[in-house]
Amino acid sequence: MELDFEIDKITESIENAETGEVLKTLVVPVIEADLHGIHTKAGWLFDWRSELLQPERQVCKLIAEKEPNVIQGLVSFEKDEGFMYMSLIENSPLNLGKGKKYLGVAANLVAYVCKLSMEYGFGGIISFDSKTALISHYEKTLGAVRISGSGMVIFEKDAKILIDKYFPKKEEKS
Repeated sequence: MELDFEIDKITESIENAETGEVLKTLVVPVIEADLHGIHTKAGWLFDWRSELLQPERQVCKLIAEKEPNVIQGLVSFEKDEGFMYMSLIENSPLNLGKGKKYLGVAANLVAYVCKLSMEYGFGGIISFDSKTALISHYEKTLGAVRISGSGMVIFEKDAKILIDKYFPKKEEKS
């Protein structure tokens, strides 16, 4: 499936589109109960229940610490040979269009998949298939590289930039 997600802004977390307030976020695994209300009638585009049933895939949600019961976005991915493959990503309907509540949701989720790729020893490398019209957008905003047709990769250097932006290392206290 070709992905169609907007990178509206590279932030340090998610940012309130109206006030500029930056919220701390968590990316956590999705469970079946999380998907109550996540369907097309509620404005979601994809069938996340079927994605959750794919045994090789992990599905995670982005939540703000101060709004833990509100899913800001979802991502689905799996390990491949030396990289992570991102199969689906979607902003919550709350975070779409001109009236969106938060900026930085999709980039936060992409950075998370890069972070997992780094933790698995894949250097942060992720791959995904892009809608043709968005290829240049992902090249500019994420540093993604087109490798064939609609296939794109975020390599180590640009993955590290995203990881460092969204998941900065905590300074150790002496």
